[in-house]
Amino acid sequence: MASSAPPLKFPNYLPSSTKKRREFVDLPSIAPAGRSRRPSTVVVAGINGHPQINGSGALRVAFQGAPGAYSEFAAKTACPACTTVPCRAFADAISAVERGRADRAILPVESTMEGTALRNYDLLLRHDLRIVQEINLFVHYCLLAMPGVLPGELRRVISHPMALAHCGRALAQLGLRREPVEDTAGAVEMLRSNHLLDTAAIASPRAAVLYGLDVLAHGLQDESWNVTRFLLLSKTTTGPPHKPDGGGAGLKTSLVVAHRGSSMVALLKVLSAFSKRNINLTKLEVINSSNEREAPVMILDVRGRGSLRAFPHVLYVDFEGSMEDSKVKEAIDEISSFSVFVRILGCYAADPNIYDLQ
Repeated sequence: MASSAPPLKFPNYLPSSTKKRREFVDLPSIAPAGRSRRPSTVVVAGINGHPQINGSGALRVAFQGAPGAYSEFAAKTACPACTTVPCRAFADAISAVERGRADRAILPVESTMEGTALRNYDLLLRHDLRIVQEINLFVHYCLLAMPGVLPGELRRVISHPMALAHCGRALAQLGLRREPVEDTAGAVEMLRSNHLLDTAAIASPRAAVLYGLDVLAHGLQDESWNVTRFLLLSKTTTGPPHKPDGGGAGLKTSLVVAHRGSSMVALLKVLSAFSKRNINLTKLEVINSSNEREAPVMILDVRGRGSLRAFPHVLYVDFEGSMEDSKVKEAIDEISSFSVFVRILGCYAADPNIYDLQ
């Protein structure tokens, strides 16, 4: 309830002539208190220096949004030496790879607050790209405004609809009118280019630096444990994936299983194929579109004539291991024996770290 939410706190504002640094208070604390699932390692990445996950050269990575978007930061964290290619839509990022204008595309596929509501898995299934890397990023929302603007002067806030929804309690306290735009960094770009003095934007601290805006408040999100998983996609693989440094983590494989008939029967058979070979699953999602009002799941048949095939039931599966493992091959063979369609989406290094923009 709004009445029980903690009060918002803002920096101590100083005259423009003052050279002292402003003091900021996070809102709320980003510590995921009380959560049972904690990452084995949280890696802090600065705006100008990013940890290198998989060594890469001057790759071109396409992302959806304007410069300063969370997807761009995820790309820069995953591939520090890359050149980022902004795209209007997620489909445009994939098209950039297919047409040779980029080497990779990065897509957010799930988050702790929204699950897989982004539905970019469906977009992945329609194209012949391979998952070559994953990265998990803490998403911290900040309230940004034009330099010198005070909180009391604001009348509205603009951002991506999901960002506005994630910050509902804080925005209710502020009493700002919410207006959705295409993406978070695009909101900042709009704010700066139109010199809007009565409007704030919700975006990342990186966006504030890039566009020269003031950060009025940190940590606007309702849930402190706000992590988004991104996948990097490529037309081709560069060879067997390498295990990340640090030990413990190994390889991960993603696949999709399509079937007809009872989804529960197929689900139990898939679980059995992995369980009796002691293969750990890290993700399992069942999509049913048997309702006449729901569109079927479309999957590109990369082994056939390159045509899209429609299925009423689909299982997304991530598991530990690679196709080089004999037990994995046995499990896939068993699943293929009772499924209509099986497609490997990619094999890549499992990265247990969660990267933090702070």
